[in-house]
Amino acid sequence: MNLFGGSDDHRRGTGTHEGIPDQTRRAPAGPAGSGDGDPDGIPRQRRIDAVQDLFRFDHVKQILQDGKLVENLRPDNRSLAGKAMTLAVAGVLAGLVVAAAAFPGAAMSGLAAKAGAETFEKLPSELTVKQAPQISYVFANDGKTLLATMYDENRSDTKLANISPLMRQAIIAAEDHQFFEHNGVDPKGIARALVVNNKGEAQQGGSTLTMQYVRQAISYSAETPAEVVAATEDTPARKLREMRYAMSLERKLNKDEILERYLNIAPFGNGTYGVFAAAKVYFEKSPKDLTIAEAAMLAGMVKAPSAFDPTTAKGKPLAQARRNYVIDQMVSIGAIKPEDANKAKLAGLGVKGKRTPNGCVSTKKNDWGFFCDYFYRWWLEQSAFGDTPYDRERALMSHGYRIVTSLDPKVQDATKRAVERNYSTGNKHALMLAAVEPGTGRVRSLATNRSYGIDDPRKPKNGESTNPDKRRAGIRGTYPTTTNPLITGGGDIYGYQSGSTFKIFTMAAALEKGYPLSYTINSPNRAVTRFAVASGPASCGGRWCPSNASKSMAGNRNMWSGFGRSVNTFFAKLIEKVGPDAAVEMAKRTGIKFRAPEPDARLAADPGDWGAFTLGVSSSTPLDLANAYATFAADGKYCAPTPVQEILDQAGNKLRSGEPKCEQVMKVETARAVVDAARCPLGDRAQAGNCDSGGGTAPGVRGTVGHPVFGKTGTTENNKTATLALSTRQLAVAGTMADPDWAQTYRSMDVFAVNNAVAQTARDGLSGRSSEEFPAPGERTAQGDQVRIPDVTCRSIEHARERLRDAGFNAEIGPPPGVRSSCPPGTVAGTDPNYFAPKGSTVVIEVSMGPRTRPSATQRPRGGPQP
Repeated sequence: MNLFGGSDDHRRGTGTHEGIPDQTRRAPAGPAGSGDGDPDGIPRQRRIDAVQDLFRFDHVKQILQDGKLVENLRPDNRSLAGKAMTLAVAGVLAGLVVAAAAFPGAAMSGLAAKAGAETFEKLPSELTVKQAPQISYVFANDGKTLLATMYDENRSDTKLANISPLMRQAIIAAEDHQFFEHNGVDPKGIARALVVNNKGEAQQGGSTLTMQYVRQAISYSAETPAEVVAATEDTPARKLREMRYAMSLERKLNKDEILERYLNIAPFGNGTYGVFAAAKVYFEKSPKDLTIAEAAMLAGMVKAPSAFDPTTAKGKPLAQARRNYVIDQMVSIGAIKPEDANKAKLAGLGVKGKRTPNGCVSTKKNDWGFFCDYFYRWWLEQSAFGDTPYDRERALMSHGYRIVTSLDPKVQDATKRAVERNYSTGNKHALMLAAVEPGTGRVRSLATNRSYGIDDPRKPKNGESTNPDKRRAGIRGTYPTTTNPLITGGGDIYGYQSGSTFKIFTMAAALEKGYPLSYTINSPNRAVTRFAVASGPASCGGRWCPSNASKSMAGNRNMWSGFGRSVNTFFAKLIEKVGPDAAVEMAKRTGIKFRAPEPDARLAADPGDWGAFTLGVSSSTPLDLANAYATFAADGKYCAPTPVQEILDQAGNKLRSGEPKCEQVMKVETARAVVDAARCPLGDRAQAGNCDSGGGTAPGVRGTVGHPVFGKTGTTENNKTATLALSTRQLAVAGTMADPDWAQTYRSMDVFAVNNAVAQTARDGLSGRSSEEFPAPGERTAQGDQVRIPDVTCRSIEHARERLRDAGFNAEIGPPPGVRSSCPPGTVAGTDPNYFAPKGSTVVIEVSMGPRTRPSATQRPRGGPQP
């Protein structure tokens, strides 16, 4: 019946729509308040006058204006006067609701004034709807393997066509039988709620689905906590605003659009919002596949998600009872047949109840966590997603991105296997590896012998810190579990000294300045340089005086042999020639970051005397190193390391933020020459010159990798760190072993474990891929302007020096005592090199000791023991 009298039948439609039965739909209605018809026999003006008359009861008007409506409607107000007032106010408000729904032009002065407007019609009707938070999905590079999900609210909007008709019917049966009949406000429903609530029975809200949607939309559009509270507070002002917005919304959207929006915004408990997330969490299926029982359970939960939580012992029976109630309601509205309802009520709940993982600690495979963390930190640095890190995080957690990362599951598995094979999780020392694709900067793997996670401080399982100070303070170590960005750096993780892997930057700087690969430098066992240093093991008279690791390394070296044998004094003299500023600049171009404020960042800003830079005394990370070596492999094209391959927004638009950011940072010839010399340390063969016959520092790597490869090992004093960086044309890998808790450890790292892990990662990560040869450098870059060396054999030392200087060479005397030759003692026995060399190279003058003398017969020793 109509509360004004008369029939409701004139409002009903007769068609069916998308699985919704006849009796749950109505024919489209015109805008509320349009037309002056009086189907109930009561003239329109008389109705408006009647509404206005309601507010001529001053006492009721005062209650509404004072905001005491809720207090007077409480069922526990047991005084006779209170009950009388409750009934009076309830009756008045019921009439107001009906009048408001039918006649928005009525001057509802009291209630409207409480809402901040003089008339209902003047209340704002334009509802600003912001996109509700959406879950972001993070995939591996195949676009199928889900790595992680990130969200503030687990919601993913879906089209109504992808939602089962049973779900649509269930929500209408549970929340709003008159959904297809009202214009946003259900007068009968609100009046009924007022009466029931004041009888002290189970509370009813009286809000339509449209009003419920409006309430949710307002709360999501709120920008301050106060606005959120105002959107949900239990006041007549809020209710009136909802009615106004709901009626306006119904004029703009059809019922299907409103229903779709509602089903995408409604909360379903257990961290789920919207029916897509709810179907996935509770039943591990799409909402289009929901059964009667499943749809009814979800629809029933909207009323009170926590109370009807089917995953708890307390909530399960309540959820089942509520589900069965909804099933009965589906029968009552004609959505399903009674026999189908009976079958559905006999079914168990069948709830999976698995909350959708959120963030990097919950990646599907634990070793993906370090990559996920790197992605997260990268995202917070991208200005495309917001002005501040906070804004960018909110975008990631609420904008519903589909992110295809650069992580290659095959390479990642290979990396993790190699790590565990050589240094398993639980060890105090960390073996950390990163793999990068040359030419794109895409990070293909990150792995270490740690579990990604947070050690529970209440029940800690991590071992004690190796740092004595931290250990005394009760601080535990990072093994076996940590979330520290050990492989990539960040926060207070600056990296680890990388040793001789940094020699490559000095070599590249020299090549860029025109020094050819064949350029020779006399490299003694200990070099005295011009660089001033404080006292220390590498200091002599206040100058930096590094030594070689072995006396056998001394001699006249070019870049092939100097780099291949890792001759410290060769690079000490080379950085004297090119300048530390050029070497540091080359490192920066290839992406090396100087994270440690002191001394790395300070020295890198003014590297004039930082000769020791060439020996890798500054800190770096496996990721930085892998990407730097990838730059050389890509013919000198630097690509910023990136964890993403493609980013799509919620509408499916591809964002440019996911594209590689590359630039040419050196001459192509420079990069190719670097690669040629850097093949020598790993047992590969140079194309434009010759590696030293003494072999490289890790000569077995080429055989393990099975592809053309270049790279460099590096250790620091007493092997406190050990590093290997290498690259093929398709993949660059770098690994470091260090103690991340105490850089000053007295323990030596396992050089062979690092070398093996890095080489095995490259081998297994490239399995099934054909080998690609590196382009050879040009003749000029490799050999330079070759000048004939004058023949000064058996000439005086001074004469030889003068001739060599005149020819454009740097002449140096070889180490004493000299060499045996047929030339007279004290003259020149020969030179090294002795035919051609690039102009400016060092030519070593070998001093003759005279011919080897043969002992006379009387001087020859006799057999047997000698005294």
